[in-house]
Amino acid sequence: MKIGIADTTFARVNMGKFAIDELKKHSSVTIERYTVPGIKDLPVACKKLFEEYRCDICMALGMPGGKEKDRMCAHEASTGLIACQLMTNRHIIEVFVHEDEASDDAELAWLAEQRAREHAVNVIKLMRPGTLEREAGTGQRQGFSDAGPARQ
Repeated sequence: MKIGIADTTFARVNMGKFAIDELKKHSSVTIERYTVPGIKDLPVACKKLFEEYRCDICMALGMPGGKEKDRMCAHEASTGLIACQLMTNRHIIEVFVHEDEASDDAELAWLAEQRAREHAVNVIKLMRPGTLEREAGTGQRQGFSDAGPARQ
C-alpha cells in the first residue's frame, strides 16, 4: 500500500510531519508527500498523488484561518476533495484544523498534531478491512476528547 500526504505551506503547524511519523509507527507502507501553497490546492494534490504517484489512499491536511472567508475556502476545498474521491474511487481523509478551534497558539499546535496523528491511525485502520466496524457508533473524535456513544 502507498499513502499520499497532501499538506500546505499556509498551515501554521507542520501537520504532514506528524501524520508521516504516526504512519511509520503503525505500518511499513510507502509514503508520498506533496506540499502545496493553500487549502484549495489540496484536491489537485490528492488527484496527482493518486494518478501520478499511484497512492492507494490520501490524507489532506490543512489549517484554514478563523475568518468567514477562510471557512468558505475550507468548504470549497472539502467539496473538491469529495469530487476527487468520487472521480478516483479512493478515500481522502480530510484533516482540517480551523484556527478558531483553539484558544491560543499552544492549543492550536497541540490540536493540529493530535488530529494529524489520530487520522493517520484511521488511515491504517481503513487499510485493514473490518477494523473500523468495531468502532462504529462510539463517538470517536480526532483531536479533542471522544464524544462517546449516545446509547450504551
